[in-house]
Amino acid sequence: MCIFAEGYLTRTGHLASFRPGLERIVKAADCPVIPVYLGGLWDSVSSHRYGKLFSRRPRPLEYPVSVHFGAPMPADSTARKIRQAVLELSCDWIESRKYHRLSMAQTFVKIARRNWKRLCMTDTTGKKLTYGQTLIAAIIFAERYRPILKNQQNIGILLPPSVGGAVANVAIGLLRKTAVNLNYTVTQSDRQTAIDECGIRTIVTSRAFLEKLGLPADDSKYLFVEDLAAAIKNRDKRKALLKAFLIPARWMGGFRKVDPDQTAAILYSSGSSTRPKGVMLSQHNLLSNMEAVRMIFKFDKSVRLCGILPFFHSFGLNTAMWLPILSEVSVHFVPNPLDGKLVGQTVSQYQCTMLFGTPTFLLTYIRRCEREDFRSIQHFIVGAEKMKQSLADSFENYFGIRPLEGYGATELSPLVSVNAPDVEIDDACQRATKAGSVGRPIPGLATRVIDPDTGQPVEPGQQGVLWVKSASVMKGYLNAPDKTAEVIQDGWYNTGDIVTLDDEGFITITDRLGRFSKIGGEMISHTAIEEVCQKELQLQDRAVAVTSIPDEKKGEQIVVLYIQSMVDGQHLSDILSRSDLPNLAKPRRDNLIAVESIPTLGSGKLDIRKIRTIAIEHKQVKA
Repeated sequence: MCIFAEGYLTRTGHLASFRPGLERIVKAADCPVIPVYLGGLWDSVSSHRYGKLFSRRPRPLEYPVSVHFGAPMPADSTARKIRQAVLELSCDWIESRKYHRLSMAQTFVKIARRNWKRLCMTDTTGKKLTYGQTLIAAIIFAERYRPILKNQQNIGILLPPSVGGAVANVAIGLLRKTAVNLNYTVTQSDRQTAIDECGIRTIVTSRAFLEKLGLPADDSKYLFVEDLAAAIKNRDKRKALLKAFLIPARWMGGFRKVDPDQTAAILYSSGSSTRPKGVMLSQHNLLSNMEAVRMIFKFDKSVRLCGILPFFHSFGLNTAMWLPILSEVSVHFVPNPLDGKLVGQTVSQYQCTMLFGTPTFLLTYIRRCEREDFRSIQHFIVGAEKMKQSLADSFENYFGIRPLEGYGATELSPLVSVNAPDVEIDDACQRATKAGSVGRPIPGLATRVIDPDTGQPVEPGQQGVLWVKSASVMKGYLNAPDKTAEVIQDGWYNTGDIVTLDDEGFITITDRLGRFSKIGGEMISHTAIEEVCQKELQLQDRAVAVTSIPDEKKGEQIVVLYIQSMVDGQHLSDILSRSDLPNLAKPRRDNLIAVESIPTLGSGKLDIRKIRTIAIEHKQVKA
């Protein structure tokens, strides 16, 4: 007997809850339960992907659908456990597609040929490229720099969200190299750490951009996009045009087939630990994550995306660059997401319908944009930090659209879950959003919530550590197999976040195990701040402890507790002010709190919860 445990066809693309009647049926049957997952049906004519069933013509070619069977389960298995088994089979479906993929750059070649005259990308400098022009530009870039980049694998890119930055990433992909988009908001020492660890010998950048950053342009590693543009001749364009039309996509960059596990990008955070870790994301990691996003949000040719996120974050590299150009939609870049006026003008000028950003940006846009600027926006998806409901309410009241909160991690390429608009088709309404949550897991991704003490799964609604299984799980940390083994076990990634998971599958984040804060979308390490203080104070005993408290504007703000008998508060403030820490990691003077002792547990470890409580109570007293 085959049982369709959801009871109704999905309207949202998510696997719905299994009906409790399933348990009564299988328990009485006294026979094993075989979980089955049908992969690929969501995009077929017999799904609600495009509205009502059979609302479009069937594809002329055969449409592939796969069936995946799991191990037999006992007859007394709960509906929740059976659903979990089916979810894990959905990961097998995504994995089965792995060796049928082209690389991201090769996929772009095919898409550009289908949309040759369609607008692909613009930026605030006035550059506009069609898909055909973008492909030609990327081929010219690749051919011009091929001899220079010979015998180099990891290529640095130091550019903002722009046409030049996007073309550079596509070109490096065509050369089958690994793009390392360098973080230009961190200190030079942190950036140099990434350059050294990746063995980068060449960095693609712009003189104009370096001037804005206040950085010298005399580094021998630099290749300037201005020089490339000035050196292009008509014969280069003609040669690139022939290649764009004649060379098969899978032969771009060589005749050898691209390995789906090839590292497509290495990304560095701004310091979630004392030493930034390089996250290696493969072609398959990023492509599977994009595919899941397209299963939730429709990317037809009416979509126009405003790309404001930097490419040195996986959130930006995926959603602001690769996702739109591989979904046949146009993207309009703004180099500074905090320039609210320019963002508003860009959205209004190109009638953008979609934005990916962080909650920090919302308040900026409320203050600096006109109400009419965002009239065309249909979806504004935010992540990277917790969104306050009061901020979401203010944004909705001002612009008439409610931001949709999602959740992800660099190590997960990055999206894990997202809220989406509720869907009503044929008088059946299915909920896809829940206030206070970060949404449901994306298709093809399985989650489990584990008790950090017992290591066992918890019941729905109970707190535990979130683990994720997906084709989007990173290859690992660069040159750090031990660190990789700490967070990935049997294909499951430990996010380190404390969450609850309800019966409908919505995830709510309640706390973080990792000792870091997310401020303005950047990860700030508490340990790194403590080490700077201890080193400069030249104290062996622990004299400071770092925590964070909520902040309306930036998500969180840093607070430092110090032992009054050991440390002078003003001296500590001076140490932090002149340190090499990012500005976001430097607390205000009134956020330095004098205490008699630093709270610790019986084991000698810091009592993180108590430290945070002291900081919050101190702030409330001052308020």
